[in-house]
Amino acid sequence: MTHGSLFSGIGGFDLAAQWMGWENVFHCEWIESKRKHLEIIFNSISHGDITTTDFTIYKHRIDVLTGGFPCQDASIAKQDGKGQQGLRAGRTGLFYEMLRAISEIQPKYVVAENVANILKTNEGADFSEILTELSRMGYNAEWRVCRASDVGAPHHRARLYLVAYPNSIRLQQGQTFFSNVHEEASPVTWEFAGASVQIMGGGAWQDQPPVLCVDDGLPSDLVRQSLHGFGNAIVPQIALGIFKAIERLKNNEQ
Repeated sequence: MTHGSLFSGIGGFDLAAQWMGWENVFHCEWIESKRKHLEIIFNSISHGDITTTDFTIYKHRIDVLTGGFPCQDASIAKQDGKGQQGLRAGRTGLFYEMLRAISEIQPKYVVAENVANILKTNEGADFSEILTELSRMGYNAEWRVCRASDVGAPHHRARLYLVAYPNSIRLQQGQTFFSNVHEEASPVTWEFAGASVQIMGGGAWQDQPPVLCVDDGLPSDLVRQSLHGFGNAIVPQIALGIFKAIERLKNNEQ
């Protein structure tokens, strides 16, 4: 299968697609340092500003189009509510550029990600508009708030994931694109600063190092860029679970 990503960041969706054995055809990311990282790691066609990119060259060439569109105008970090303008503001409103890309590419499946609060911005009108616009283009949709801890990470990180698929596809009763994203399981205990902290998780990540405050010798600017990238990134294990369901459904159609 073929994959293209919008608002690619450090390539969480692209990494999951690579794990699936899919072809990463292109990515679109406006921050140059992250774009260079994507070019090296995934060797895919690189695009910068989404507002000036012509996606018609990919028409009918992409099976799965993904995008974690900007969340700054929907984040609960805007505690007073004045900043929670959702789709009406410039950053989160770039979702309309994602809609244009969908219209120009006409992918089989679309996977979108944002903060869970996108369900509530502008009293729910934003999410209603998202569903309406996708429906207008011939897509049905399924969505769920997934946590990083659903796939075993030692933190919650709740995010909304939406899978849009053609109206011609009819899911069977009980069938879902989130069947491989498991509910939170047993508690996991972590040692931090001499104290035991218990969180809910689907199993500890064995390759995750303990939290330490050390001088690792890395330039501070590089550290800031890394933290910024990780902070905005999706959890690729969640995307992988969704991708497995998409591929299984596609194979059943053939």
